[in-house]
Amino acid sequence: QVQLVESGGGLVQAGGSLRLSCAASGRTFSPYGMGWFRQAPGKEREFVAAIAWSTGEPWYLDSVKGRFTISRDNAKGTVYLQMSSLKPDDTAVYYCAADLAPPLYHWDPDNYDYWGQGTQVTVSS
Repeated sequence: QVQLVESGGGLVQAGGSLRLSCAASGRTFSPYGMGWFRQAPGKEREFVAAIAWSTGEPWYLDSVKGRFTISRDNAKGTVYLQMSSLKPDDTAVYYCAADLAPPLYHWDPDNYDYWGQGTQVTVSS
């Protein structure tokens, strides 16, 4: 089994930055891809960013391109989301997810196999 634990959320002013981390349990972890999603109250879970584990190829929601950067540390089994120039519309619970097998439909939450518990990001205006 795989356990994912997010951290790094918090309260930040508009224009500020946060770095989210998602750590996988175990000594070895080699998913096909990892993704970040977010969900605001009353909204559907929304794709934010994803990364192919072996190659590092990233994908982003258009509205976060140039502001967010996804990365991973294969040795640590950890994926990160560096968020800059944060806006109030970025406020949500952020979840990391692991996709263990191809294909990687990175935008589709139903394609992921394991999820973390989420970490709250609140951006004040």
